[in-house]
Order: sequence, then C-alpha cells, then structure tokens
Amino acid sequence: MESAQFVIPLWLDLTAVGLGGIQGALFASGFRGERRLDLLGVAIVGIVMGFGGGIIRDLLLNVPIGALQSNWYLTTAVGASLIGMLLAAPLQRLSAVIVGLDAIVIGMFGALGTSKALALGLPELPAIFVGVAAAVGGGILRDMLMSLPVAIMHVGSLYAVAAGAGCIVLAVLDLAGVPIFIAGLVCVIVTAVIRLLAVIFDLSLPEQRMLNRRKVATETGVMPIVGRRPWSGRPRSD
Repeated sequence: MESAQFVIPLWLDLTAVGLGGIQGALFASGFRGERRLDLLGVAIVGIVMGFGGGIIRDLLLNVPIGALQSNWYLTTAVGASLIGMLLAAPLQRLSAVIVGLDAIVIGMFGALGTSKALALGLPELPAIFVGVAAAVGGGILRDMLMSLPVAIMHVGSLYAVAAGAGCIVLAVLDLAGVPIFIAGLVCVIVTAVIRLLAVIFDLSLPEQRMLNRRKVATETGVMPIVGRRPWSGRPRSD
C-alpha cells in the first residue's frame, strides 16, 4: 500500500539522516569536563540522532525500519558524524548555525513522518502524532543515551510545539489537495521559523507551577502576594 501511494525518496531520507548526524555530533562535541566524549562516543550520538526519528516513525507505523534496508543509511550517518566532529571547533562560537540546523532537522523528520503516516491511510491526528514523535525522537534518544534530562519534558524553546505546528500545517494542506512535496516543504519552513523565533525571543510554554501564582510566591518568596503583608515580628503602630 505504501509503495502504491507514497515512497520517501532515498536522497531525501538520507539528507535528514545526514543533517541529524551532523547536529548530533556538534551537540556531543560541545561537552567538557567529566561529560566529554571520545571520537566513538561522538559518532554514536550522531548516529542516534540521524537514525532515531526514522526508527521511531517506522516502529509506530509497523513497517520495515528504513534505516536497515540499505547500506547507505549507516554510511551516511557515520560520515555525517565525522563531518560534525570536524566542524565542531570552527562552529564552536556559531551557536546560531547549530540551532538553525536543529530546526531544519526536526522539520524534516516531522514532514517525513506525517507524510508517510498519511500515505499509509492513518487519520490526520494520528499522522500528526507520528510526525511529532519522529521529529523529537532523535533528541529523546540522545538525551537518554547521555543521561541528560529529556529536553521536551522541561521548560524549553517550543521544541515539540514547533514540530506539531509544522505537522498540522502539512496535514491541512494535504486535505486541501496540495502536492505532498510542497506541503512537506511548508512544514519544514513553519517548524524552523517557530523554533528559531522561540530561541531568539526566549519563548516557551508556561511552567505548570505558574498556573498558581500564589503557590509560586509562597514557595519562592519572589512574587508578591496582593493583600498580604510580611510579619516583621513587631506590633503595628497604626
């Protein structure tokens, strides 16, 4: 059924894998002190970032894992990781390049995941879920591998929200009859723009505790509570 409707071009899937591998290697190369990694460790993180989104996508869709169907996937992931290691030093101060690359990667995996799910006949909402899972899957596996807090579970810069917005746009455009390649391109652009704007302007979803301002004020003593005076230990003279 998949081959009759939609097949992800190999070059496009390999592009996403390669960009993910470069981004993962750049991320891993930036650690210092006890968390620093050797060349093998950096390469493994790059491979996980390159493979993670596609593997999660195919597992959710119950189809053969694409990364295991060709020699090119592992070759591309390893080569991209090596490139990322070589670029780590010159790009150390160009964090904008790393953030921009990350935004494009999550947009591509989101577009590929949603497109493949829709092609297999999934309804729009499950297809969007598959796309978001593919977009953030590599980052989740990377954080778990390195014993880091999972980024999308904490206050951040709209990582999953950006992917979700792009995947929703793709599904809506597909319903409107827009060609899937154009819809996927728009998905990548929307995801990348939202992600970059969130990083530039430090945007994030509100913390759960911020839903109760009085609780925050009580716990931190930072936010004032209207109608309540702190007790000074002295009798009032008025």
